[in-house]
Amino acid sequence: PAFPYKFKIKMAGCPNDCVASIARSDLSVIGTWRDDIQIDQGEMKAYADAGVDIQSDVIDNCPTECMKWDGSTLSINNKMCNRCIHCINVLPKALSPGKDRGATLLVGGKAPILEGAQLASVIVPFCKMEAPYTEFKEFVEKLWDVWGENGNNRERIGEFILRVGLGNFTEALEMEPDPNMVLHPRENPYIFYEEYIEEGDEE
Repeated sequence: PAFPYKFKIKMAGCPNDCVASIARSDLSVIGTWRDDIQIDQGEMKAYADAGVDIQSDVIDNCPTECMKWDGSTLSINNKMCNRCIHCINVLPKALSPGKDRGATLLVGGKAPILEGAQLASVIVPFCKMEAPYTEFKEFVEKLWDVWGENGNNRERIGEFILRVGLGNFTEALEMEPDPNMVLHPRENPYIFYEEYIEEGDEE
């Protein structure tokens, strides 16, 4: 089917997202990793000896408080790390991304048109980006199919997601819900659910 409206793809090599892809593209591809941050303890000590206040500049600014510094050794609880990359920006010689690298795929960012400005939502937390990029291509084609079949004329994919709901959108993509898709816990205490009745269950 023809696209209901324009579709922009922006790619950023790391979570710094210098191209502002989260805010300015329908599909944002941001480089990330899923194993442990690599630490060079010797370089950490060199930074400390050079006068860098590691506790104040790095540890206290960690959004998930997953790092500890005892004055000579840095430890990281990688399960708590949200890949904000602040520590790597401050200490590039001592810290580097993990070796298992890929990309996070976010969908729905746009500038103000009908519904106002909108940031993209995480749809695929980790996609291995290796030639021939089959997983990525299949995801994009599925996006286009769902949006092309159900989107209104001149409706960006972010506006389409707002209209149908993120739950229905991921269901149409045949994707399992993931905690990374949730921006913050729900504020509405009411829960609505559909009861599915299969043939043979009825008496």
